[in-house]
Amino acid sequence: MAEPLKHLLNDGVPPRIAAMLKRAWRGFDTAAFLRQVEPGYDKLELMQRGQRIAEALHAHLPSDVPRALGILVDAMDPPMGLDAKGEPDAGDRPYSAFLYLPHSMYIAAHGLPHLEEAMRAQHALTQRFTAEFSLRPYLSHHRDATLRHLRAWAQDDNAHVRRAASEGTRPRLPWAPRLPAFQKDPGLALPLLEALKDDVSSYVRRSVANHLGDIAKDHPDVATATARRWLSGAHTERAALVRHGLRFLVKQGHADALEALGVGHAVTLDVRQVRITPARAHIGGKLRIEAEVFNPTQRAQRVLADLQVFYVKASGGTAPKVFKLATLDISPGATVTLGKTLSLAQMTTRTHHPGRHAVVLLLNGRAQPLGHFDLTS
Repeated sequence: MAEPLKHLLNDGVPPRIAAMLKRAWRGFDTAAFLRQVEPGYDKLELMQRGQRIAEALHAHLPSDVPRALGILVDAMDPPMGLDAKGEPDAGDRPYSAFLYLPHSMYIAAHGLPHLEEAMRAQHALTQRFTAEFSLRPYLSHHRDATLRHLRAWAQDDNAHVRRAASEGTRPRLPWAPRLPAFQKDPGLALPLLEALKDDVSSYVRRSVANHLGDIAKDHPDVATATARRWLSGAHTERAALVRHGLRFLVKQGHADALEALGVGHAVTLDVRQVRITPARAHIGGKLRIEAEVFNPTQRAQRVLADLQVFYVKASGGTAPKVFKLATLDISPGATVTLGKTLSLAQMTTRTHHPGRHAVVLLLNGRAQPLGHFDLTS
């Protein structure tokens, strides 16, 4: 079983933060800080622990917030790096980056009247943890000024900072309050995405793709128009970014999104040799779904293939979940095998329930029923 999230801020974190602050500011009262944090700390969940530490930071750092922000930054350990693939690399640190969650909460709660100092602190924070959550109140209360900073961040030498320009402005960022102004007007953040769409780091490009996906949920016309523009003469990495960004619309069979990806046309394909094994599966096990797709025509056919499973809910109804399979060109007279192995283990993101689950193959957004499997406990 996965370790509870609250252990990301285990009981060793408050003393570590205190030691870091004492190193940066000799006047920090370690004993008083820990006395405020520790009572009942073991019973608190992750966000409660972060908030408890943030409140203690406010109580024991200078009341002059710009000075306190400077101390927080001075106390931070060196920034995270990136590995050869452009992904975050924390090195051999003995603690999680969530050590900086209380810093994020402090900046969000107390830095608003001090924009310049707070943005400098978040520039440092995002290189060690993330500023995507602490930026949101600044985008709500100081939108234009914050966007000016983020336009500079999009040109920063550090990939963590560049990513924050995209991730921090996502209108539907998971686990964060939405940004209604950005939901209403995606043009506010589009210049940032334009600047970052060809970033050398996959970490940054993935954020741009997810941001485009957020836009697609509120403004599919803007997302598809942006996709068409970006796909003109696109290299492999940008094309992959666009496909990821349009995945929500593709799963819905959205005609303009499919057309933008070059698979908006109907296909003439025969689905053969469907295999769903086992036909009677058990929660906690695995399931394999395969089907052969044959091109009976005299021309090659380009197809985007997805798998759709209608999972049974606790209420007895069903809800579809789409899994990406492949985008491929099928030659005249050729047969390809498409398949997916599904985990039926209980997850925090999906709970399985007994019942009959329908399975559908989506070819360019058009449904081809494959059959079903029965799931038992």
